Amino acid sequence: MKEILVIGSSNTDMVIKTEKLPAPGETILGGKFLLTPGGKGANQAVAATRLGGKVTFCMKRGNDLFGNQTVGLLMREGIDTRYVIKDDELPSGVALIIVDSKGENSIVVASGANSNLKPEDIPEELFDCGKFNAILLQLEIPLETVEYCARRASECGMRVILNPAPAQPLSNDFLSHITLATPNETEAEALTGISIEDESSAAQAAEILKSKGVKNVIITLGEKGAYVDSFKFKGMVPGIKVNAVDTTGAGDVFNGALTVALAEDMDHREAVEFANRAAAISVTRLGAQASAPFRNELD
Repeated sequence: MKEILVIGSSNTDMVIKTEKLPAPGETILGGKFLLTPGGKGANQAVAATRLGGKVTFCMKRGNDLFGNQTVGLLMREGIDTRYVIKDDELPSGVALIIVDSKGENSIVVASGANSNLKPEDIPEELFDCGKFNAILLQLEIPLETVEYCARRASECGMRVILNPAPAQPLSNDFLSHITLATPNETEAEALTGISIEDESSAAQAAEILKSKGVKNVIITLGEKGAYVDSFKFKGMVPGIKVNAVDTTGAGDVFNGALTVALAEDMDHREAVEFANRAAAISVTRLGAQASAPFRNELD
């Protein structure tokens, strides 16, 4: 299998388990506390690696304890970290996460060095044609950097997978470089104006995204599964119902798993089934990266 390139964010997550999410101005005594690595880019890189992908990760981190710990953890996962960039001015990113008894969460992120990853920081050699099967991108780093990476990767013939999270407006020029977009319901609505209620509305949103230049679309719908609009298959792929403990990072596990499956030449439907299994396992555990399953658990 060819290699996978992930360019994106890395955070240290501080997670508190509570009975319910606090209302504005309310103080709640929580339960279990967890300090764990996170960030969409790092989460997806770890998920892809654990599921059999050969991953290179490019990110920017602070010159601090959290940054040093992050690099060490990524290396232990087997991720190629030679393109991790140190920022001597900004701290490493952190996220404060509250998880209630139903597994729902509330998250605040201080991006730190993630917000300073610029196009000129990205080594040109990462876009050597033929080296990587796919590039996986998110929106927790500056949009100009994501746009630059998508354009350069597209020019080299790489499969460009975009997880458009957190949601923000995206130009049609940018979207024309995207091989596959994987928004959830909220992100799909932000990009298309369509409220995703069912398969019909998901199909409508997918058509709008394709009219903007995206070649293939997968809209994730939580435990309901995902709607796929690709050149070979259009329709719902059912999800897997489990007792959720923590949904943090489930979308990242889905995207990492999906990228591995596509790199192994599964079709879009098979790839979503594979990713659904990985995401279902992840929500039964606490943490973002910590919850990502290994390949033998899916097999």
